[in-house]
Order: sequence, then structure tokens, then C-alpha cells
Amino acid sequence: MSAPEGTTVHSGGNWAASAAHRLKRKRRVGALRKMATTLPMCVVDYMDTTKSPEEEDIAAAIRAVRGRLGDKVLILGHHYQRDGIVEHADYIGDSFMLSQKAADSEATTIVFCGVHFMAESADVLTHDKQAVLMPTLRAGCSMADMATLEEVERDWPTMLERGGWSDPALRADPSAPADANDAFLVPVTYMNSSAALKDFVGRHGGVVCTSSNARGVLEWAFERAGERGAVLFFPDQHLGRNTGLKMGLEEDRMPVWIPAMGASSGLDDARIVLWHGFCSVHKRFTAEQISEFRTRHPEGVVVVHPECPRATVEAADADGSTEYIKRFIDAQPPGSSIAVGTEINMVARMAKEHPDKHIECLDAEVCPCSTMYMIHPAYLLDVLERLEAGELPNQVVVPASVQEGALLALERMLSIIE
Repeated sequence: MSAPEGTTVHSGGNWAASAAHRLKRKRRVGALRKMATTLPMCVVDYMDTTKSPEEEDIAAAIRAVRGRLGDKVLILGHHYQRDGIVEHADYIGDSFMLSQKAADSEATTIVFCGVHFMAESADVLTHDKQAVLMPTLRAGCSMADMATLEEVERDWPTMLERGGWSDPALRADPSAPADANDAFLVPVTYMNSSAALKDFVGRHGGVVCTSSNARGVLEWAFERAGERGAVLFFPDQHLGRNTGLKMGLEEDRMPVWIPAMGASSGLDDARIVLWHGFCSVHKRFTAEQISEFRTRHPEGVVVVHPECPRATVEAADADGSTEYIKRFIDAQPPGSSIAVGTEINMVARMAKEHPDKHIECLDAEVCPCSTMYMIHPAYLLDVLERLEAGELPNQVVVPASVQEGALLALERMLSIIE
């Protein structure tokens, strides 16, 4: 998987490391790649925390090199990472919380155990003297890839024309509140998008949102769109739709925009235009699975991520971000039965942390997020060893020209939170 548009990646720096060290690293990573192409991930027992002798050796080596590197390195791990990564992370959280931790850190190097858009956001929010690295550059995000800068810039003029809207970028202040008779199309992008898309949004008077603040962000955007205006929400249609429904919008006022094809219905009365994107993991969770769980556990509760389809969210007892799901599970009394609709590594970790509760994944056959799963401890060790040798491997660098608009969009979101 290649790096997202508008992002520069550097695979290495100083090659003064010894030939023996490079050969050892090559053999280790080569063996990992061979294993990764043959391992049927969906049959992994996520509750099994035992390590093979090889895994123990890798974990011990990570601890050793990390100890030698000290405080100049910060390791961040997303909730969806496997336990073999989580045990080495300084912080575990969602994408935005981890980017904030990076920005607040004095570490000179941040190793982000997540996917591309997360590392990009961290690079945008950190200062120029900090370097953001990834264990492997292959870890992208299929949802983020569903809305590219090329597609959005190609379809943007057509949306404006068909909806009768104006571009906020033409205003003296693109992010100023609209007058009563104004009709602007304000772009809102989910955190799960490339830096290039965040830059587009920033330049066109828009804002970034997360799954925990989407409602507040949409209220901000509606105020800038005007009563006759609308919001373009991308790349995840389900988060946009579920948030709009909670705000009292009818579904027919939220048409889906299919790239290069157009809207699923007319735009005359549209209030939110939903880009045709989705999370391949969360769309697997269904209302039927919830019904089956309730048959087995009549007193049980269900919590899901708002990236799930509408019917799933409406059938659940609660929905929210990964941080919300964690707090929801923590708050349930001992003896509770809880079904969770999100990535399996997080669900399994919650079950291990709460042995006094019955916690299960809504979909018993769900696979992990395939791109998150690319972050293997052997890759983390490889990056740390190369860092110790004076290299900056797998560095993610968002160009200054892209950072400018992306930072605008992120700062607007921060102002809404505050």
C-alpha cells in the first residue's frame, strides 16, 4: 500500500549500521512477511495472551532497545492494535487523543502504531523538530482511501452546481457564520482521512470531526452553511447519517454522493451530503446479531461504534467512539453481559481486563482490521533498532503546503471542543 497523496515518506536515513545488524533485521522481517502471507488471521484466539519463544525474544528485545533510547522516543498505540504492540505503548487511545499526546510530548521521535492518517495528523500537530515514524508504511486505512483528493476536487464543482450552493473559499473569511439567506456547502471530514483531504477542507472553510464530537462539529458547520446551505460529510457515510438522525434530520435530507456518479436522490432539500465511504469492519455488525445476543442474554447490553450501519446503531443500547465504548464497559456492574460492535482486538482486551463481566464481539467470525494488524512487534523492533543506529526509518512527513490547510481544519475542531 502506497503512502497517501500529499504525504512524503522516508524509508531510512543513516546506513552506518553494521552489515551483520542489517542481515539480522532482514532475516527477521523476511520471516515475518512469509508468516503474514500465510497466517489465517480470522482463526487467531484473541483471548490467548501466551507468547511463542520467538515472540518472547522480540518482546524482550523491544524492551531492551526502548530502555536504551529513553524518553526521546514516544510509542503510541491505537485501541485496535494487538496485545504484542499495546504492551510497549506509552499511551493507548483513539486517533485524535494519540495525536494530542504526540503534540504535548517533548520526545524527539514519535513511533505511531496505527495507520497512515493517524501518523499524518500527528505530524501536522507536532513541531518541526519532532519526527513521526511508523513500524510499517503498508498500514493504511481502506475508509480513508475511499475519498481521495482527486475525487473530491473533481466532484466538488458538480455538487455546488446541482445543489445551488456557493463555495465558502470565495468568502473573505471562509469559516465565518453565514447570513440568513446564504447557501454554502461546508466540507466536514472525519479524522479518518488523508492530510490532503484535511487540507482541502481547511481551505474551503470546513472542519475535521471525530466520532466523539461529530454532533458539535455539524452544528458548527450548519451555522456556516446557512439555512439554505448544506454540509458535505466524508469519508464515512454511516457516522454522518447516524449523527444527523440524532440531530433530528430525516434520512431523505441526507443523500449519498457516489463518486463520479452523483447523488442517490435530489439535492434540493439536502442538509448533509454523505460521501459513499464506510469502514469494512464496522459495516459487518448487524441488527440480527444484536437480536441473537439478546436471545442468549436477555439482560445483556449492546454498545457499538457509530461507523456501524443505521439499523445496527438503532438496535444497540449505546453507541460511541472507542474511548466511549471503553468507558461504557468500565461502567457496567460485575456480572454484566455486554456485546460490543467494534474491532476484535479491542473487544478481546476489554474482556481480559474485566474478568467479572461477560464481554463478547457481536460478530463471532469478524477479522481484525487488516491494516492495523500489519503493525507486528517485529516491525516495531526493526524501527527502534534502526532509530538507535541513527536512522529515521518509515518517517511520515506532511509537506508544509498541505499542513497549512490541514492545521486550519484541526484547529477549528479544537476551538469547538473548547
